[in-house]
Amino acid sequence: MTSELPEMRASDAERERVAEILREALAEGRLEMEEFEQRLDGAYKARTHGELEPLVRDLPAVGTPAAVPDAVRPRTGSAARWADRVGKPATSGGAFAFWGGFRRRGNWTVGRVFTAFAMWGGGEIDLREADFEDREVVIRCFTIMGGIHVTVPPDLNVDVRGVGIMGGFGEDARDESVPSPDAPRVRITGFALMGGVGVEHKRSKAEKRRLREAERARGRLEKGDGR
Repeated sequence: MTSELPEMRASDAERERVAEILREALAEGRLEMEEFEQRLDGAYKARTHGELEPLVRDLPAVGTPAAVPDAVRPRTGSAARWADRVGKPATSGGAFAFWGGFRRRGNWTVGRVFTAFAMWGGGEIDLREADFEDREVVIRCFTIMGGIHVTVPPDLNVDVRGVGIMGGFGEDARDESVPSPDAPRVRITGFALMGGVGVEHKRSKAEKRRLREAERARGRLEKGDGR
């Protein structure tokens, strides 16, 4: 699909939205670093819509399967991204470890109620790349002389209400990011007996890479090197 006005002058906001699509494609493995850098350079040098469109014609818009016309449509925050991650069939409703460990990370879908138990062992629950069966999710963590570590993205809505008995149940301090109102709400409950349940707010490697590229892009705009 092409623009009806390919000769129309591109705005700074449109160039930045195309750059965002390129950064997302790099993080998802759709582009190699060399091709990404070439396209990003072309995006900041583009003067018209006709010059921008070929750069992302073979890529999905961020959070949607549409191409460039939807890509240059204004978005706010990560609303579209979170919308795509809610309402999928659950792939896991629980985890168990006894004298061993369990791991839930990467691309998986959290059930409405997820129950984790670890005794004389440990477990890892990583929600940074996960999808969610519902907008309201409860994760119940129970550990006896063991540990469960939960990693969440900074913009996820998280409510931690567990109890530690001769152990600990809590979360670390959030960074500068704030929870998104469009993100799912995750309530983490349970208890730790002579063990611990910890909740860590941490960005994924892909998200960190996108932020680094965004900083580089802003630097180019400020210096005028990318035009």
